[in-house]
Amino acid sequence: MAMMQEFKEFAMKGNVVDLAVGVIIGGAFGKIVDSLVQDVIMPPIGRIFGGLDFANYYLPLNGQATTMTLVEAKKAGAVLAYGNFITILLNFIILAFIIFQMVRLMNKARRSAPAAPAPEPVTPEDIVLLREIRDSLQKGAQKNNDLAQ
Repeated sequence: MAMMQEFKEFAMKGNVVDLAVGVIIGGAFGKIVDSLVQDVIMPPIGRIFGGLDFANYYLPLNGQATTMTLVEAKKAGAVLAYGNFITILLNFIILAFIIFQMVRLMNKARRSAPAAPAPEPVTPEDIVLLREIRDSLQKGAQKNNDLAQ
């Protein structure tokens, strides 16, 4: 029972929840970038280099014909799938650049936001009462000094 309570406290901390949200959003954003690269960027690049699907570029290592698709060539033996690697590398570069820009904007926003002035610390009630007593005693002592003179 104590372990479940400890786990609940751990899971409900702000950092853990923020991390979970970040991972979920990052996964969804990764899919968007993957689609951007595979569906928008790579087809024109593949067309420029003479093919329609850049991810199907490979070097056969077992004497397969280069006219087969990547899936067929993998079934026939080992291949060096450099087209797929380049596609994934391009995904990473785009994703890293976008994340860098987001972090850069967040840092700029933090620097430009003026810091809120710190509120004055609240004096404890017992200190306030002691100060009032001290002031009353000082006034009483001063009245006695004035009367004595």
